[in-house]
Amino acid sequence: MNTGTAQEKAAETVRALIVDDEQNLAELLSLAFRYQKWESATAFDGAGALAAMRDFRPSIVILDVMLPDINGLELLAKIRGINQDVPVLFLTAKDAVEDRVVGLTAGGDDYVTKPFSLEEVVARVRALMRRAGSVEVGDDAVIQVGDLTLDEDSHEVYRAGEPVELTAKEFELLRFMMRNPRRVLSKPQILDRVWSYDFGGNANVVELYISYLRKKIDAGRSPMIKTLRGAGYMLKAADG
Repeated sequence: MNTGTAQEKAAETVRALIVDDEQNLAELLSLAFRYQKWESATAFDGAGALAAMRDFRPSIVILDVMLPDINGLELLAKIRGINQDVPVLFLTAKDAVEDRVVGLTAGGDDYVTKPFSLEEVVARVRALMRRAGSVEVGDDAVIQVGDLTLDEDSHEVYRAGEPVELTAKEFELLRFMMRNPRRVLSKPQILDRVWSYDFGGNANVVELYISYLRKKIDAGRSPMIKTLRGAGYMLKAADG
């Protein structure tokens, strides 16, 4: 059965239930969601998840496949018994194609493999909530800074109307910078929000990817990406 009327849901913000037995990871996701001004609750096993489904009544579930008391795919069936329409985003360390197929055919709505960046999970949640259309996500899919535009749903990027081809990680870095225009972003901030714990312990990865972005975003144009020595990086409109 569904929880709440359509009118009640339309007035809600995102209410995310995070189900993962890695408590530190669950708390990181919860912090990232609060940064988006979303509500969140955490559960570390299947029993806790089912209790939260009834008490917290989430608008989306972020579900780890491997839990201590029940397989995530089995738990999904129980979740659907409480709310058959709630979107479910699977988290798993498994990256084989067959595992993704099993998760999605079992009724999951999307799939992210560990390790992942917090920005990527936030973007997937935002896309699922837009698709569901039952709650207010809080912003639009298209971000624009000066003549640079980024579409979070289609992953298309344009500078002055010209398409810019980016890798997945370059896209995540640019998205974080465009969501914080004219703000100095330190290396630790960027690592935390874009790479989470998936950077191999090499903080120089930020400098490397900033250089990649500059070649694709700023090459032959007025530069938008600025370096503030000893502080970090800033993105702003070329004429700003």
